[in-house]
Amino acid sequence: MPFATNGDVRICWESFGDPAAPAILLVNGLGSQMTRWPEAFCKVLTDKGYRALRFDNRDTGLSSWFDAGGTYTLEDMAADAMAVLDAAGVPAAHVAGVSMGGMISQVIAADHADRTLSLTSIMSTSSAPGLPQATPRAMAVLTQPTPDFQTDPHAHTAAAVENAMVIGSPAYPWLKGELAVRARAEAERAWNPTGSARQMRAVGATGDRSERLARITVPTVVLHGADDPLLPADGGRDTAAKIPGAELRIIEGMGHDLPPALFGIVADAILAAAARAGGPLQGA
Repeated sequence: MPFATNGDVRICWESFGDPAAPAILLVNGLGSQMTRWPEAFCKVLTDKGYRALRFDNRDTGLSSWFDAGGTYTLEDMAADAMAVLDAAGVPAAHVAGVSMGGMISQVIAADHADRTLSLTSIMSTSSAPGLPQATPRAMAVLTQPTPDFQTDPHAHTAAAVENAMVIGSPAYPWLKGELAVRARAEAERAWNPTGSARQMRAVGATGDRSERLARITVPTVVLHGADDPLLPADGGRDTAAKIPGAELRIIEGMGHDLPPALFGIVADAILAAAARAGGPLQGA
């Protein structure tokens, strides 16, 4: 699997579809590996005439891990994404990100406008002061440690499944057993139990992006679940209100995840933003 480099940081990435097709760069959320953009989802995009690029953010998956004192910002993580485009030979891409990945994508669209064709900000926020916060139970998903996989794989898997169900989409449930399979596969691929805390500090270090959002000029779709307990929908509404010309899509019954039942809705938002920028027709 190829790696991009941003200084001393190595970023693991993967490409699907025709290398000559317009690229969609998929950016992950807090602590999640690039496999959270499953190959089946990437195929939805490649079947529409695009190339899909996914990658492990720093401190997750097979990309560089930092030590306990390591610090960085969302700007650094956006630079990692630009290194992936460089490695893939892509001068500019349609950018789509979920949760923290949506925050990184916003930074990319504002600070690397020449490399951004469109933006899809999914289940994310502007981080502006005063917006509604996560429910206590949802916040615990981010802050409470998960049992060590090597020591007790069954407890780790059970906790991961429970956490996913807490923030999941009530109207778009996973099939029985799917979350457990995902949890085991992710832990077996790579599990960095301390990376999420450093990524959370990166979100805090960058802070309110309202001024940046006002500078974004590319076609933008903001997609958010009406039933998101982790980043409430007002975060999406505020994001869309601050990006000139942004389209807002609020989905009833959607929480803070990407189950297979939501592939079509999420892909449609990304494809709509890309089409507005002159990408292949959605019916292609």
